[in-house]
Amino acid sequence: MKELYLECFSGISGDMFVAAMLDLGADEQKLQDVLATIPVQGFKTVVSRVKKAGLDVCDFNVILEEKYENYDHDMEYLYKGKHHNNQEDDDNHDHGHNHTHNHKQQENHQVQETSNHVTAHRGMHEITEILQQTKMTEKARETALRIFTILGLAEAKAHGVELSQVHFHEVGAIDSIVDIIAAAVCLDDLEIREVIIPVLYEGSGTIRCQHGILPIPVPAVSHIVSANHLALHMTERKGELVTPTGAAIAAAIKTKDKLPKSFTISKIGTGAGKRNYEAPSLLRAMLIREESAVLQDQIIKLETNIDDCSGENLGYVMDMLLQAGARDVHYIPVFMKKNRPAYQLTVLCAEQESDQLEAIIFAETTTIGIRKVRMERSVLKREGREIETSLGKACVKICDWNQDRRVYPEYESVVRLCKINKMPFRDVYQLIERETYGKFRE
Repeated sequence: MKELYLECFSGISGDMFVAAMLDLGADEQKLQDVLATIPVQGFKTVVSRVKKAGLDVCDFNVILEEKYENYDHDMEYLYKGKHHNNQEDDDNHDHGHNHTHNHKQQENHQVQETSNHVTAHRGMHEITEILQQTKMTEKARETALRIFTILGLAEAKAHGVELSQVHFHEVGAIDSIVDIIAAAVCLDDLEIREVIIPVLYEGSGTIRCQHGILPIPVPAVSHIVSANHLALHMTERKGELVTPTGAAIAAAIKTKDKLPKSFTISKIGTGAGKRNYEAPSLLRAMLIREESAVLQDQIIKLETNIDDCSGENLGYVMDMLLQAGARDVHYIPVFMKKNRPAYQLTVLCAEQESDQLEAIIFAETTTIGIRKVRMERSVLKREGREIETSLGKACVKICDWNQDRRVYPEYESVVRLCKINKMPFRDVYQLIERETYGKFRE
């Protein structure tokens, strides 16, 4: 399983994330093929290499036609209040943050044009239609929709309206739609299922948005961080380091907030931001592999007491459960109320297999209830190998604990070699162990 660690010391934005994923090896052509099917016009994308603080990093740039320009990367406008010649009213432009309009006010004019500048007001319905028409995998589509939903809920909270009434301005703009779809497509292409984000570093001060000057973090980022339990570290650096799109991506994909105690890095990707602050805007992404010999995971325990079922019946059920994917099955004698003798059946399994195994227990035993517990466990890493021995081929399981290597011959291999060589089980087991250790020393 690939684990992705995002080092957000310079914040996170949509374009920074996409660039980092491309630098990690996401298929650029596959991404361009998807972006070509987005049912909106007025943009093109450029992937290039740029220099940031002397480092060679990847840049993902969504270039808008002039009438769709939103000044999202214009430092003069965002931080010094400079107006542009083609701007008559701030409320008719997009500047990199989410804001909403009441649904009833906007339902008859979803797109406005003022002084040759176009502003799109898209709600969740319009965004969902765009995602449905874009040709990408269902996994990527689900991720993109989750990002937009997180943004929508944050905006609904900030403006005191329902999600269905939210109309995105800036995140409904073309470049933000492209960034979010691209982020989902790249993550899916890299087949990443675990994402570690310990903390987001944010700047300070104020930034100019559509409705005026707002403090950093802006309301959308604050609500996303709060609702999704993201750790936020405020710095004294002036400027917005975490954009609403970046915060929503982090919230949508994060599965862990702690790094393993020790790990190796298999690949590093770095994405460039467009805004120029005192420190360079860089997002570093790493594909990592945990080095600990002990893995932590979760397992389901199914348990039931049965007082009117024969031992033969339980033996048959045990075989069925193991064949259906149970990790382990056992039953022990117990005494129930009124001193009735019974059996306690226990099954350990992965969560995705629990429903099927429950069905087998209900169908094949007389129980009328099953207890279900989710449990954390620690397991040693193990590796299965086929070893050539003096008695023939044998399958073994190999585990490492600190500096100790342990070898466990598989039962079926031992039995097969016992029958072939007409030897006792214990002798065959020990011979396989001894010769496997010898091969490691070679």
